[in-house]
Amino acid sequence: MPRIVVPEELARTQIKYNGEPGRAFVDGLPELASAQLERWDLTVTGPSMHGMASLVLPVRRADGTPAVLKLQILDEETESEPVGLRLWDGDGAVRLLDHDPDTGTMVLEALTPDRSLSAIPDDAEALGILTGILARLVAHPAPPGMRRLGDIARAMLDQVPGVLPAFTPEERRVVQTCAGAVADLVHEPGDRLLHWDLHYDNVLAAGREPWLAIDPKPLAGDPGFDLMPALDNRWDDIVATGDVGRAVRRRFDHMTEILGLDRRRAAGWTLGRALQNILWDVEDGEPAMDDVQKAVAEALFRYT
Repeated sequence: MPRIVVPEELARTQIKYNGEPGRAFVDGLPELASAQLERWDLTVTGPSMHGMASLVLPVRRADGTPAVLKLQILDEETESEPVGLRLWDGDGAVRLLDHDPDTGTMVLEALTPDRSLSAIPDDAEALGILTGILARLVAHPAPPGMRRLGDIARAMLDQVPGVLPAFTPEERRVVQTCAGAVADLVHEPGDRLLHWDLHYDNVLAAGREPWLAIDPKPLAGDPGFDLMPALDNRWDDIVATGDVGRAVRRRFDHMTEILGLDRRRAAGWTLGRALQNILWDVEDGEPAMDDVQKAVAEALFRYT
């Protein structure tokens, strides 16, 4: 059994965002990994990989099939991932092969970890691929028991009055406009199965299909809430156009056309996503509003 080393960056982010539970997860990762490798008779075939929340080991199953073992802290966010993957069953997303509900550990089909949509130089081509995958994912209704956008939206609106004093008058206008858009839609939150984090690095090259989504944080809601990661990703490409607002709207119009979304409604839920990101930054102690979230929001105000 190989020695499992926890990457320092993963340890730092777990402790930063999850505190003592994160520290306990990091401390127990080597033992957990060894136990799960033995449980499923998996052989490690290469160096470990990691994101902000998980350790991923390339493995080979007993029958010789390549796969990956994904180990992550079990919480409200991660416990929905296998539910969504099982429902999608490989339709636009990585396929779930095995799952331990007690620890949240998953065995997933092997993709190509070093080739994501970020590697495609043409931004329009990459956006088209991502949007096509998103269309497949949100075609599925969310299962019962999934976290719901309506609940999250109401919680955001409750937070807004308390954070307004932290912003400048111009920033307060952005927050209030975003909150107003959410308030108009909160009673129509939608029922599709959302990915919630479909940015370019979460779409990897695959074998059975050219591209598949990974690392979902499944949520029941309106597809408009899933557009933001593609709008604020590869931001340098947006800035390079010389007209940020126009470039954001071009991406937004392209995605809503492919997905068949009402633009006013989709813009409202995208402003809700901007509001969520802004509120998260406040919780993390950021001293000012993120310029990218502000720019995306202001670019879409005209649709609402």
